[in-house]
Amino acid sequence: MILDPIQLTRRLVDIESITYNEGAVGAFLAGFLAERGLAVEKMRVEQHKESRATSERFNVYACVPGQTPDVVLSTHMDTVPPFVPSSEDEQFIYGRGSCDAKGIIAAQIAAVEKLHERGIRAGLLFVVGEERDSAGAKTANEHPRGSRFLIDGEPTDNRIALASKGTLRAAIRATGKMAHSAYPELGESATHKLVEALHRILAIQLPVLDDVGPSTLNIGTIGGGHAPNVIADHAEAQVMVRLVGDSAETRRAIEQAVEGLATVDFTLEIPFRRLRAIEGLPTMVAAFTTDIPWLANWGEPVLLGPGSIHVAHTPQEKLAKRELFAAIDLYVAVARQLVTSSG
Repeated sequence: MILDPIQLTRRLVDIESITYNEGAVGAFLAGFLAERGLAVEKMRVEQHKESRATSERFNVYACVPGQTPDVVLSTHMDTVPPFVPSSEDEQFIYGRGSCDAKGIIAAQIAAVEKLHERGIRAGLLFVVGEERDSAGAKTANEHPRGSRFLIDGEPTDNRIALASKGTLRAAIRATGKMAHSAYPELGESATHKLVEALHRILAIQLPVLDDVGPSTLNIGTIGGGHAPNVIADHAEAQVMVRLVGDSAETRRAIEQAVEGLATVDFTLEIPFRRLRAIEGLPTMVAAFTTDIPWLANWGEPVLLGPGSIHVAHTPQEKLAKRELFAAIDLYVAVARQLVTSSG
């Protein structure tokens, strides 16, 4: 049965799988891969305690029956909201997940089938939760399958990533005392404290690596208070830093910036990673974070995939068909080079 990567991509895009709701796409992939002769395993992943989703969550692992793969191709099944169904024109496939990362799933399946034809022992691992907390990757890391190499798929414009920035997420919280806004001297504004704390955070000189670039900081959300005519007794902001190098210096700087005004709770950290190059292939530095730090037990990692990160997470998300087909050949070439060069 000939695999059509374009139609497979569209079929995957049309299954809504916003993080925590990956059950349907996982079930489809498990059935699809089993029909193509692979041994398929569902790795159960706990549903997030704050999620309202009721669907089952699981990673999908597939390989030739009875075989231990030398290389595993992996990416994630979940997407960011909102759901956008697929469409296509002569050049592109459109829709949520088209490049991040359902087109990559299709390319990896096609590549693994070609690798099997060439006698390369290759497997597939599709995980949940990458867009939030990497819960699927963390679960998978507890159940490695003996592979020596992992090719992780993210939109890198079909270039090999030499590094992937880390993530440090922080909740900044200020408290105060409610009062009538006509008499501010009777209250204590939490929002005023928070604004000053965030002003100080924005002034922090973040670390820079010459061959990677700077750490960057984004204040993603701000909330608090009750009404315009009430002095706010609480306020909170969510901050995300893209890390280069160790987080210790950045943590200290944020703590010092908010001292006396607010508290800081570091809710997530994914470390910065340097990655290997592949001779003869163009390179890039991924300013985004991946599941690679949580999949150490699956082998030495490589980061590579079709599509542009600049359209991922946007209403214009798309994947060029030519990149999709080029990625299949790239995955085959990289996997063969990894396996054969290592003996």
